[in-house]
Amino acid sequence: MSKSLRLSEKWFRRGLWLVALVFAGFLIGLGGTVVGDLPKIEQRLTVDDFMDRPAADRLRTEVKASQRNAQQAGDALEQARLKLRTAQADNQAARETFNNWLATRRATQLPEQDPELVARTRALDGLKQAERTAQTAVEKQEQAALDARQAQSRAQLGLADLESAAQEKLSAEYRRIELRVFLYRLALTLPLLAAAGWLFKKKRHGTYWPFVWGFIFFALFAFFVELVPYLPSYGGYVRYVVGIIVTALIGRQAILSLNRYLERQKAAEQMPDAVRREELSYDTALARIAKSVCPGCERPVDLKNEAIDFCPHCGIGLYDRCGACKTRKSAFAKFCHACGTAAGPGLTRLVPGPA
Repeated sequence: MSKSLRLSEKWFRRGLWLVALVFAGFLIGLGGTVVGDLPKIEQRLTVDDFMDRPAADRLRTEVKASQRNAQQAGDALEQARLKLRTAQADNQAARETFNNWLATRRATQLPEQDPELVARTRALDGLKQAERTAQTAVEKQEQAALDARQAQSRAQLGLADLESAAQEKLSAEYRRIELRVFLYRLALTLPLLAAAGWLFKKKRHGTYWPFVWGFIFFALFAFFVELVPYLPSYGGYVRYVVGIIVTALIGRQAILSLNRYLERQKAAEQMPDAVRREELSYDTALARIAKSVCPGCERPVDLKNEAIDFCPHCGIGLYDRCGACKTRKSAFAKFCHACGTAAGPGLTRLVPGPA
């Protein structure tokens, strides 16, 4: 069709297509902002919104208290172990000293040293008792630390159970929110898509076609980019089912359109040649001829063969002769290319070729 346009008209059309794209870009930007803000309609939820607050607060308090007790018990245990090591070192040093003295006592066999032997033995017993007392303190602190850790573990397990149940509820609520947001998007994009379909059918060739096409591009972008990716999956079933339904609807419409087109073509081929050529627009006829197809039935025709003046498929006249100079010309041309005579009922007549 572009071959039949004037040079200036071509550039004007390119500029208008640019206007359509720019218009679509601004609409897409506005639509994307609106669609992006739709999730803000829903309240933002957390796990705490689905938990038993008193029970959760009690368990969190227990966790903090047990952590604090465990820390204190750990510090006390370190102190007790340090005291135990000191008592063990003192006892070991005293016992070594006693063993050395006892060896000397056996060598000398002095009776006057017997009271000192008793005293040293009692001192060793005291040190052993101090070591045992320190050991008992360590065991007590170890038990306290173990109790604190077990209490912390029990509180954390209870809190984890509450959080797990709340997380399941939160996930279910998020799925419902996702579905509601998708329905918001659907309610926004479906009317746009319906309006785009109506404009495509009724107004795409009108005076303001750049804005019509810009709106159509915007509606298609809103549907396939702003809506389809947010279609709830539910394991893939929803998307596959929706894909099947959409494909079936589009396929059915395509089949019906094809059948209607074939019926129109069959009906048109039964009409007189002159009527059929009058119903074809000048630009449409030239565009089809440029593609080497019949303007009437759109089947391929060897237009370079000068012996062909009529379509061998539907019989429509493709070439005639100028009523003034008899030059062979296109039957759809408005003027003779040889003499410039205007084509008309009185000057144009269909003839099969020169005698």
